[in-house]
Amino acid sequence: MPDVPGVSTPHRVLPPNDPRQYDDLADEWWRPDGAFAMLHWLARARAALVPPASTPDELLVDLGCGAGLLAPHLAGKGYRHVGVDLTRSALDQAADHGVTAVQGDATAVPLTDACAAVVSAGEVLEHVPDWRRAVAEACRLLQPGGLLVLDTLNDTLLARLVAVELGERLPTVPRGIHDPRLFVDARALVAECARHGVSLEVRGVRPELGGTLAWLLRRMRGGDRPARTEPRMVPTRSAAVLYQGWGRRGG
Repeated sequence: MPDVPGVSTPHRVLPPNDPRQYDDLADEWWRPDGAFAMLHWLARARAALVPPASTPDELLVDLGCGAGLLAPHLAGKGYRHVGVDLTRSALDQAADHGVTAVQGDATAVPLTDACAAVVSAGEVLEHVPDWRRAVAEACRLLQPGGLLVLDTLNDTLLARLVAVELGERLPTVPRGIHDPRLFVDARALVAECARHGVSLEVRGVRPELGGTLAWLLRRMRGGDRPARTEPRMVPTRSAAVLYQGWGRRGG
């Protein structure tokens, strides 16, 4: 891949955060050591925040669901999993993993008010030109007492350094997958959720160091066998780079 801003293929070079990147990377979604490896780690950590459904077939809406990476971690929890995404190639794969696929924008979701017991917004807010509208939509979809879970990148210089300047130079991370101008300030996110009736708590998370170094070393050596276990996401005292959020809608 040439060292230029944006994701390159033999056919085109795209600007940072262009949604067409996900069509070019369609074969990477379910590769354990592929371009979206960390999204698998984050999906497992996000699912751990979701309790079992309290009634059969409660609705969980997965905004920016991609290829449905959350689905295996929700197995047995009793939800009807509806995934919303812009990218048709990703949605087709999500459907293969049991997700009811809905093509749509996270800022204008084609679902009814208060339809969901849980809304997940994993690694999507930092890709949305207007994250506040996406938050408003997520909160609109929640039933009273419903749970919002999310993770995103903070709007800090450290996040730009770690996620873009360093992270996108790793051999498995696509160049230009992020536009740091869209990163989401954690305090502003908490305040925006409160405006829409959701009391959000946040905490920093990061991949565990030992497992991540072992994973990265193996990838750099060109190993073709996936690791027996993937690195875990662990809490950290600082939310300056990557953070989780969870909270319930009042009412």
